[in-house]
Amino acid sequence: MINLILSKLLNENINLFYLINGINNYFLNLLMPIITNFGSLIAWILICIFIYIFGGSYGRKVAVLCLIALFVTDIIVISLKYVVVEPRPFLTLPNVNLLMTVSGNSFPSGHTASSFTAATIIGLKYHLKSKGWKYWLIYPLLAFAILVGFSRIYIGVHYPYDVVFGAFIGIVCAIIILKYEYRILYNKMAIRLGMEKILAFNLIKKFEDH
Repeated sequence: MINLILSKLLNENINLFYLINGINNYFLNLLMPIITNFGSLIAWILICIFIYIFGGSYGRKVAVLCLIALFVTDIIVISLKYVVVEPRPFLTLPNVNLLMTVSGNSFPSGHTASSFTAATIIGLKYHLKSKGWKYWLIYPLLAFAILVGFSRIYIGVHYPYDVVFGAFIGIVCAIIILKYEYRILYNKMAIRLGMEKILAFNLIKKFEDH
């Protein structure tokens, strides 16, 4: 019974992969590699650095929390990749529309995990005000994270289940970090490591003083 269920899930995973990867649209072939690169861990780290420098005291806290969450997420993703050892779809399946070549194992999707981690933290920490209404950034950022996950399947480097589990890992890590943010930023170990100085460091003010 269990083997039958697993076999069915595997078939659905492959069928859904071919459904998305097989779209092969000229415009999407140009757009999806760009989207997938903007969803990388390095891209989100650069965004966090930007927020840290230009976001004021509040932005520094958000940036540090996001960087911590990204670090935790990446550790989990790397660990699972070594445990599961799932080959990339373009290595095991025929007729894959491969738009980018990558190394490493497939499960789970690191790009998707990083994007959902950052989208959740930044999105829940920032909102826009207009005519008395608050517009939380979580909605457009999560939409972008979903697009990143879609792009990983479209370019042929991940299965749908890789993306789903990556999104789950990213959201859970972000929510846990946000729930315990005060303990994370102001515990004794963090203070000993100079967290207060990191949160107080104002690079713009340093330039202005000079």
